[in-house]
Amino acid sequence: EAADIILLEKNLMVLEEGVIQGRRTFSNMLKYIRMTASSNFGNVFSVLVASAFLPFLPMLPLQLLVQNLLYDISQIAIPFDNVDEELVRKPLKWNPADIGRFMVFFGPISSIFDLSCFALMWYVFDARTPADQGLFQSGWFVVGLLTQTLIVHMIRTPKLPFLQSIAAPPLLLMTGLIMAIGVALPMSPLAGYFKLQALPAGYWPFLVAILFGYAVLTTALKKLYIRRYGWQ
Repeated sequence: EAADIILLEKNLMVLEEGVIQGRRTFSNMLKYIRMTASSNFGNVFSVLVASAFLPFLPMLPLQLLVQNLLYDISQIAIPFDNVDEELVRKPLKWNPADIGRFMVFFGPISSIFDLSCFALMWYVFDARTPADQGLFQSGWFVVGLLTQTLIVHMIRTPKLPFLQSIAAPPLLLMTGLIMAIGVALPMSPLAGYFKLQALPAGYWPFLVAILFGYAVLTTALKKLYIRRYGWQ
C-alpha cells in the first residue's frame, strides 16, 4: 500500500510538471503570434503611408525580405524563453479576438516611430529624391529591424522588461546578435548587394532617441492594455 501511494505521488508530480510545461509552451507560442502580428501590422501600415507620399519606395522588396528574415531568426529562441510564474498558475485560453485586439493596439506604435524616422531622413538628412533613396532606405532598415527586435522584450511579459522579468539567455543572445547585424549591415561590404549605404554619424544619436521613445511608449501603453483587457 505504501508503495502504491509513493507511485501515485510520483505520477501526480509528473502530471503536474507536464501541465506546467504545456502552459509554458502555450505562453511562448502566444508571445510569437502577438509579436509577429503586431510587428507586421505596423510595417504594412508604415509602408502604405510612406508609399502615398514618397517619390520612391520606402524600402526595396529585397531589403524587406532581409529585414524579415533577420527578425524571424531572432524568434528562433522564443521556445526556450522564460515564462513568468504568474502565467502558469492557471490555464491559458486560445482567444483569436484577443490576438486581433493586441495587434491593433500595439501595431501602430511602431508606425509612429517609423514616421518619425521618415521625417528624420527627409528633413534632417535631405534624403528626398530617388538619387538619395539608398540613404533613406538604409535609415529605415535599421530603425525597423531594431524596433521589431526590441518589441520582443517589451511584450514578452506584462512586467517591466529587463528589470522585473528578463528573457532567457538564448533569446537575449539571438536578439542582441540580430540587432548588431542590423546596425552593421549598411556599413559592411555586403551593403551594396542589398542597395544599402553607410549612415552618417549624426544618425546614431537620433536612433538611440527613437528606440528609447519606443520603449517608453510601449511600456506605458502596455500598462493601459493590462488594466483594460488583462494579460495571459
